[in-house]
Amino acid sequence: MAKTLYPKVNSSEITDESIWLSRRAFIKTTLSTALISTSGSLLSKELNALKSPVLRLPKHGSLTKYKDITRYNNYYEFTSDKKLVHHYAKELKTEPWTITINGEVEKPLTFDIDKLLGMMSIEERIYSLRCVEGWSMVIPWNGFPLAQLLKMAKPTSKAKYVKFTSLLDPEVMIGQRRPILNWPYTEGLRIDEAMHPLTFLASGIYGKDILPQNGAPIRLVVPWKYGYKSLKAITHITLLEKQPKTTWVDANPDNYGFYSNVNPKVSTPMWNQRKEVKIGEVRKKRTQLYNGYGEQVAHLYKDMDLTKFY
Repeated sequence: MAKTLYPKVNSSEITDESIWLSRRAFIKTTLSTALISTSGSLLSKELNALKSPVLRLPKHGSLTKYKDITRYNNYYEFTSDKKLVHHYAKELKTEPWTITINGEVEKPLTFDIDKLLGMMSIEERIYSLRCVEGWSMVIPWNGFPLAQLLKMAKPTSKAKYVKFTSLLDPEVMIGQRRPILNWPYTEGLRIDEAMHPLTFLASGIYGKDILPQNGAPIRLVVPWKYGYKSLKAITHITLLEKQPKTTWVDANPDNYGFYSNVNPKVSTPMWNQRKEVKIGEVRKKRTQLYNGYGEQVAHLYKDMDLTKFY
């Protein structure tokens, strides 16, 4: 997929994190030097262009290693064993692949994944991914804001919610052969959450194609919510007037909610949410409300009781 964006490589050929970070620092330094050598007025103009629009993202510390990101995964469609997901997921074929946007839209669309990615300006976002189980990762995603795609379909005034549907393929996704969940996996957002600039569709990690175990060829990333909201292997995006049923809420409403905003003050029967451990580290740290993105998203929930697990 997206051969012009992320040429396929073997895992052994993935750029080492230290080299990747050094390259980013070099590019940043080179750009700054070039700007300083220009005239004052041009410098000011260029710097303003670089800063606009600005996404104020919290700092989450060091990036999680590529090996950990791709070898520790929740993906029940394959197996409940996080360390074996990559083994089973390698059989998943992501070519050809289409995404359909329908429902309460003026212009229903179906895109081939290569065509879609070729139309978008792919950018990098470094987000913290917080699992409801109490672990987290800091991941450099590549992709584009979901809002860009939704705007192309022109949502109607009745579009209040967005439902996401993942791939159904029990022949390859062997976990789907067991009725442990209501397949295919579905998730949902309110329309204002879906249109928020932080809500992201990711097609890459560390500048390379996203791998099957991480949600290839394209997945949702909503950084202020627990990880199960960030559905993998998207096939359909449906805009709705009413709140959709979602897979985990349907299966276990005591431990999962529709909103599922990261909240250290609201634990579930299975998990205490006050602290978390970042994969690759040992010491636990305090969990932040909205996973640290409160400055950007708290206004979306100003009328909600945050002592409840929605």
